[in-house]
Amino acid sequence: MSTLGVLSFTQQAWEQVLAKVKRAVVYLDAACAESLHWGCGSSRLLEAVGNSACYLREFEPAAVGGGAEQPKAVFVLSCLLKGRTVETLRDIICRSHFQYCVVVTAVNHAVHLTANHVPPAAAAELEGQQPVFEQLEEKLCEWMGNMNYTAEVLHVPLLLASAAPHLALTPAFASLFPLLPQDVHILNRARPDKRRLGNLAEVDATTLTPELLLTIRCLVSGLSSLCEHLGVREECFAVGSLSRIIAADLANFAPAKNRRKTATGRASVVFVDRTLDLTGKWRLLWKAS
Repeated sequence: MSTLGVLSFTQQAWEQVLAKVKRAVVYLDAACAESLHWGCGSSRLLEAVGNSACYLREFEPAAVGGGAEQPKAVFVLSCLLKGRTVETLRDIICRSHFQYCVVVTAVNHAVHLTANHVPPAAAAELEGQQPVFEQLEEKLCEWMGNMNYTAEVLHVPLLLASAAPHLALTPAFASLFPLLPQDVHILNRARPDKRRLGNLAEVDATTLTPELLLTIRCLVSGLSSLCEHLGVREECFAVGSLSRIIAADLANFAPAKNRRKTATGRASVVFVDRTLDLTGKWRLLWKAS
């Protein structure tokens, strides 16, 4: 994979966002703000907004709403549009005077179907349709107080923060950490009527919590979008129990299967559980000094 290809992936994603923000109040969550910082910079976003009366705001329950002179809002989010995220959207919009709302999510619609417990067979029949996004658009209009106002919900793959030419981070997954041996006991407590797991080698996708599975699927969605941008058919390798599960999920992700049918390039992707690895390296450096 070329460095320029990875950088252009982030820049092209932000260009899609910038095309929506003219004269808007822009709300970003922490992960998207990090991606913006390394991808194109807040000055580029402010330039695209083009109105000194509009502002950048952190997406949080206590965020300031938009006044009567601020009719448009753009929400740029790294997460699923579900649960607390939707509640926060509702709270901000209901205390504002918006007439036009755009919600950008870094998670594609296929993952939203999974999060809403739509069976794979039924999801396959919805190809080309986005009912979860459409339902949220109706809710946005309802919260704005007029069903004739404008609402858009769209997916843009804001996965990476390109911190250096050969280093890209995934801020939204900072808390995704490899499983530890003691996690086996936690997983066993959630499966009282099933066979007990003996060690990490026995852990697979069917034994994980629904929350962790969704987090993995969100990461896989972003990685698949990156491979699509690069035009590659990936071959995955894994070292470690969680890496093995992530690699398998990417291999079986339905949009990725369709993408690989037409990809002209090839790439090797190596997933590695880095548990305490960096700590050990820093200890060696300290001793050497």
